[in-house]
Amino acid sequence: MSKTSFNIIYVIAGIFVLSATAFKVFQPIQVLPRMRLAPAYQFINQDGQALTSETLRGHFALYSFTYTHCPEPCYNSSDTIQEIQSRLGEVNLGSIPVSFVSISVDPDRDTPEVLKEYGEAQNADFTQWYFATTSNKSLLKTIVGAGFETYYEDKGNGEFALDPGFVLVDGWGIIRSEYRYTTEVSDADRILRHLGVLAEEVQNSTGSAKLAYEAAHLFLCYAP
Repeated sequence: MSKTSFNIIYVIAGIFVLSATAFKVFQPIQVLPRMRLAPAYQFINQDGQALTSETLRGHFALYSFTYTHCPEPCYNSSDTIQEIQSRLGEVNLGSIPVSFVSISVDPDRDTPEVLKEYGEAQNADFTQWYFATTSNKSLLKTIVGAGFETYYEDKGNGEFALDPGFVLVDGWGIIRSEYRYTTEVSDADRILRHLGVLAEEVQNSTGSAKLAYEAAHLFLCYAP
C-alpha cells in the first residue's frame, strides 16, 4: 500500500476519533435523521403565484396533504398547523423562518381562488402558510407519491383515498422527519420539539460542536 493511501487512512481515522471524542464531550446531543432529499417542485399557490422548492430554501418547511372537498369525517391537518403556528414562540428558532405548505391532491377543483377561500376559513397567515397544487396530475403524483412518499388515489367519485400526515424539511431541502401515525405525543408537540432540535443543530454545529453533531448522526442519536 502506498504512503498516500496510509495517509488517507490516518486522516479518516483521525476524523472518526475526533468525532467520537467530541460526541462524548458534548453529550447529550440529539438530531433528526437526514432521511432523503425532498422533491423539487413548482406549484401555484392560493394567490395564483409560483411557489417552488427553491422559494423555501433556508426555511424549515412542514408539508401536509389535503383537498378542500374532503367529506366528513375527514382528517383536518389544519388544526395541527394552526396549533403549531400559534406556539412557535415556544421554540428558539433564532432567525430561521418556518413555513407551512398544504398541497392539494385535487387540482381540478382546488383552484387558487378555492384554496384561498379555504385558507381564509382556516385563519391562515398567508405570509407563512401556503396552499398550493399543480394542474399537471402526473407530476403531482410523482411529487407527492414518490417524492414525499404519501399515498393518495382518485376514487373517481369526487373523493380521494389519502394517507394523512406531515413531512418536515430542513433549509437544505432534506427530509428530516415524517409524521404518519398517531403517537402518545400529539403531532403538534412532537413537531414543535423537532423544530427546536433542528434549530439547535443549525445554530450550534460550528467548530468542534459540528463534529459532535456529525457524531450524533453517525451514532444514530435521534430525537424521539
